[in-house]
Amino acid sequence: MIEWVTVISLILFGLALVVAEIIFVPGTTVVGIIGFIFLIAGVGFGFKYFGSETGWTLVGVSAVVSGLVFYFSFKTNVWGRFSLKSSINSKVNEGSLNTLAVGLEGKTTSALRPIGKALLGDKEYEVKTAGDYLDSGRAIRIVKIISNQIIVEPIN
Repeated sequence: MIEWVTVISLILFGLALVVAEIIFVPGTTVVGIIGFIFLIAGVGFGFKYFGSETGWTLVGVSAVVSGLVFYFSFKTNVWGRFSLKSSINSKVNEGSLNTLAVGLEGKTTSALRPIGKALLGDKEYEVKTAGDYLDSGRAIRIVKIISNQIIVEPIN
């Protein structure tokens, strides 16, 4: 009796891991490979414990059950409730640079080597120089704003 429990458990656990690979963690292949190994081990133990005839029956039953599970899980969209339904179309810090303009002056709050922090207006931003190293507390001016990069130069 314990042999049947072992064989059926290995096959079902292997099938569950293969389904989990396809539905939940696609692309990693580790879970799917482990699941496939469990399926093969279950069928292999079936051959070992019960002989050739029962082993081939287990192969056929496992193949049919696997096919039915995959067919009905995709056809009935049973996994749809686990999938992401919405998407994020915005960007990080979108609109945070709208208050800045070329020529705006500020003060560095950290050393710029060549990237650091500066106080522009009433907010602190990450800024970049054109290659110069600047110490903290230096007066700076915005030269260019490219995408989310603020390029500054020192004011002499």
